[in-house]
Amino acid sequence: MAPTESTYDYVIVGGGTAGSVIANRLTEDPGTTVCLIEGGPDDRDLEHVLRLRDWLSVLDSELDYGYTTVEQPRGNSNILHSRARVLGGCSSHNTLISFRPFAEDLDDWVAAGADGWDNATVQSYADRIKCNIVPVAEKDRNAMVKDWVSSAAEAAGVPVVEDFNALTSHGGGFSEGAGFLSISYDPYTGYRSSASVAYLHPIMDVRDNLTVMLETWVDRVLLDGDRATGVSATAGDGTRVTVNARREVILSAGAVDSPRLLMLSGIGNAGELREVGIEPRHDLPGVGEHLLDHPESIIMWETDRPVPRNTVMDSDAALFVRRDDSDPRPDLMFHIYQIPFDDNTKRLGYESPPDGYAVCMTPNIPRSRSFGKLYLTSDDPQAKPALDFRYFTDPDGHDERTILDGLKIAREVAATEPFRSWIKREVAPGPGVRSDEELAEYGRRAAHTVYHPAGTCKMGAADDDTAVVDPRLRVRGLRGLRVADASVFPTLPTPNPMVTVLALGERAADLVREDALTPEDAG
Repeated sequence: MAPTESTYDYVIVGGGTAGSVIANRLTEDPGTTVCLIEGGPDDRDLEHVLRLRDWLSVLDSELDYGYTTVEQPRGNSNILHSRARVLGGCSSHNTLISFRPFAEDLDDWVAAGADGWDNATVQSYADRIKCNIVPVAEKDRNAMVKDWVSSAAEAAGVPVVEDFNALTSHGGGFSEGAGFLSISYDPYTGYRSSASVAYLHPIMDVRDNLTVMLETWVDRVLLDGDRATGVSATAGDGTRVTVNARREVILSAGAVDSPRLLMLSGIGNAGELREVGIEPRHDLPGVGEHLLDHPESIIMWETDRPVPRNTVMDSDAALFVRRDDSDPRPDLMFHIYQIPFDDNTKRLGYESPPDGYAVCMTPNIPRSRSFGKLYLTSDDPQAKPALDFRYFTDPDGHDERTILDGLKIAREVAATEPFRSWIKREVAPGPGVRSDEELAEYGRRAAHTVYHPAGTCKMGAADDDTAVVDPRLRVRGLRGLRVADASVFPTLPTPNPMVTVLALGERAADLVREDALTPEDAG
């Protein structure tokens, strides 16, 4: 049975991507005590979690919170937004595709009021990341994907890139390219190099100043006036527990559960909190607003033979295309899936090919212009929040046009040798869907997520009334409370954001330590 009350210097809510980093770095000082609270179990004995190739088995399982969207009039209303319920968070769920952010992405952050998050600073923190990030190993590069890379480069008129991160590591970026991805994994074993594997496994049984509370659900941040003093939670055995923080509470529960926890604690839009029966403690209208994502759609083909089985995680390569000459960054990205990724095509009536005979491309929108909102429907901590991504609602139609262009380019790739020789027929949407109107309609209805929600506790300047945290990640108007995860992103990075979250965790730990030396600045 868990103790009903305990006290530490720092309480971190969420043992995911950023929380793992912060717990490791803060406990480097043996005189600092940290309690890391994770809602899910330990991952160290979960073989299907540690083995990267099994990632799909973790989604929609007992290790998935399984959040869903509200009705999406212009998109797919049936998307499962998987959020991990296990140590390591989404780095224990996802495919561990690892891109450094582009310099222009971080320029956007600074322009949005995130002083101190410039490219040089963030890249210096990315240099510290402990995860083993490497391009897909040669033994994992199968013949079909090699042919796809060649055809994608030829059809789109872009170069083949051997290491995408080599182009972004020192302040640059890339405009376009096709190639195998960089993955955070051990190429010899195929195991994850997740945040928990890299930052927690080596220290959990070694550092006496780190306490990890597993299967523990935090439902309230405790406030004394304008100061956060700890959290209230339910332990795995059902015991109600209070975990006090001498210095700070740090929320790293992700872009869904960090704002959710703030709102359950009375921190958010006061009027909306009253509507669901929560007494406001601190009026902060931006909590839950500015919900971002990387939407994607899908096109599927049947192959004329089984797809070779050597792979890292069935999505080993990518294509980046730039259509807008006014911006140096790519504005259209594709993953290739070496499996029938058919959650949404089945719902539309498309039958998938026999197992092992399918390949997909997923055009996605790197910088979506549609913004959504997360909100509570009840004061019950067990009730899931409402997620309204408002997909494809941007007024100029940029997002829909991006998917339409992506489906057309994907067909061009499939018509280009040597990849063409693998293709038997197009399954979804099928060759009969030709007009822009039909393709766009299909693209929106088959749309999915790349599992990158962000922005719901946006970082911004003091004069930004929609900002939830300041550039030091401190919750505005409160002391002793910080948010450090993708919810603070002012904008989404162009590519997959895991490296940006890891770098944010590294910098957050430094900010916490700096503010501990100057307590008058810590709130």
